[in-house]
Amino acid sequence: MSSTLLYKDPRQPVEARTRDLLSRMTLREKVAQMSQIERTVFSASSSLFSLVGSVLSGGGSAPRGGATASEWADMVDSIQRSAVSSSRLGIPIIYATDAVHGHNNLFASTIFPHNVALGAAGDVDLARRIGEATALEVRATGVHYTFAPCVAVCRDPRWGRCYESYSEDTEIVRRMTSIVSGLQGSPPEGHPSGYPFLAGSRNVIACAKHFVGDGGTHEGVNEGNTICSFEDLERIHMTPYLDCLGQGVCTVMATYSSWNGRKAHSDRFLLTDILKEKLGFKGFVISDWEGLDRLSHPHGSNYRYCISAAINAGIDMVMVPFRYEKFLVDLMFLVESGEIPMSRIDDAVERILRVKFIAGLFEHPFADRNLLDTVGCKMHRELAREAVRKSLVLLKNGKHPEGKFLPLDKNAQRILVAGIHADDIGYQCGGWTITWHGSSGKITEGTTILEAIKDAVGADSEVVYEKWPTEATFTNQTFSFAIVVVGEVAYAEGWGDNSELNISFNGANMTNLVADKLPTLVIVISGRPLLLEPNLLDKIDALVAAWLPGTEAKGISDLIFGDFEFEGSLPVTWFRTVDQLPADAGNATYDPLFPLGFGLKMFPENAQKMQY
Repeated sequence: MSSTLLYKDPRQPVEARTRDLLSRMTLREKVAQMSQIERTVFSASSSLFSLVGSVLSGGGSAPRGGATASEWADMVDSIQRSAVSSSRLGIPIIYATDAVHGHNNLFASTIFPHNVALGAAGDVDLARRIGEATALEVRATGVHYTFAPCVAVCRDPRWGRCYESYSEDTEIVRRMTSIVSGLQGSPPEGHPSGYPFLAGSRNVIACAKHFVGDGGTHEGVNEGNTICSFEDLERIHMTPYLDCLGQGVCTVMATYSSWNGRKAHSDRFLLTDILKEKLGFKGFVISDWEGLDRLSHPHGSNYRYCISAAINAGIDMVMVPFRYEKFLVDLMFLVESGEIPMSRIDDAVERILRVKFIAGLFEHPFADRNLLDTVGCKMHRELAREAVRKSLVLLKNGKHPEGKFLPLDKNAQRILVAGIHADDIGYQCGGWTITWHGSSGKITEGTTILEAIKDAVGADSEVVYEKWPTEATFTNQTFSFAIVVVGEVAYAEGWGDNSELNISFNGANMTNLVADKLPTLVIVISGRPLLLEPNLLDKIDALVAAWLPGTEAKGISDLIFGDFEFEGSLPVTWFRTVDQLPADAGNATYDPLFPLGFGLKMFPENAQKMQY
């Protein structure tokens, strides 16, 4: 093969291909590779847009509402064909999405429990298998890149992204980074830490986020300020990134938040001196959505300043996502004027091209239609059901030490199921599901808790559902027991910041009403611990934290009716009052309602397995 086409030869080493392609590129082609734009602004007819390095679907951005996996693949492939054919050098784009608990933008995909639930399960192999399943469903639609996993260490549940964190315990978060090997494939023994790796066309580019300290902001404020020494930042928040780098994670996303008042998107010490130089990261650093717009000039708004500050700090790819043309023009000006050195541009583009070659995009740029049958398949839904089973935490079982309430009797004559969360797949899945914030209702395919209960009980049992039970519910009706399902509305990011952490929809009062009438199991659907008043806790007979379980609620009925034992333990402290927050398990004044690591068993013979 001609040496002039070295970068197109898959037999050549990645570094040789990368250097060869980089040497052929113009400044305009280089800076274009550093941009990632939203799919809605991509235009095949524009020479500017055909040069982009990456295209993404923002939260909820799909070909149309309810689009199938095949329609997604058609969309992504169409964009890819335009990019490759219009580009002078034939450089493929990376298509990206937030597949953070399954391919969650895609209708009828498998929606796994959110990360806080996986932290409760604490199963390293389970996390890896979820990564593998997610990768297959993502690649089936032509998408190459997911902005996952979030490896934040959440120190305060008031943070609206608490459910995106595996735990407040750094060691739990570290273990759950095994999902990286599931998404990207496991690197061979001896693979250099920090060098990107991706096994093949059935895997996806992963992204460790958000670097660094986003889970430690003051009072849990999203995009807030993490106030701590570098030693604590490194010990608590940075350590999981070492595990991700060791598994060959291809990309790292910068956090919106600040460390001691310094915005991470413009912090050269963190992004370059530490991540790239000290930790040896050779993949690319990507900004968050419009992350540059969060930066501010000392003398007012100045977009060129924001670009210069971020790129010089070490951001390699910029999630624009809409102001692409202005970004391109301004970035070229900054390079030509010398404000951003050419060496910085070459470093950024080299990193981006390296990942594209490692991901095999030059050889496999399009969707693998043979994978379409994996989307929402029975095997993946069974895996999600297993994840639900392993993640539930039993917090109370019986009103007296010698008694227990669970497991429930499948053959009870009449069972009351109450609460809006019992029959709402949207609330069950939470944020980042079909839309950015998530929503209520039948937003995708799956099994609700009510449906799972009805499927589990005996043929002679009657299940009565009351979304909003009242005194009239109990008039002239008798029930064996009640299952009350309460929790939070769906939310994402800062819209989920909450200083009160009360149960939504007046759920505490509803629970009190039912518990005054019947023996009651309460199931909490939430992305974090919620406030439980002492009198309510005393009244109810059993309490289960089910987190945000996703589409497969049969994992819940598997446990409450005794087909499987509870395995989960709290990955976050369940506080008594919000005044205790942030809670620190290592503090002498630590006095939670349920401590980090707490989890009961239903059957006495398993009691020795309880984790504290």
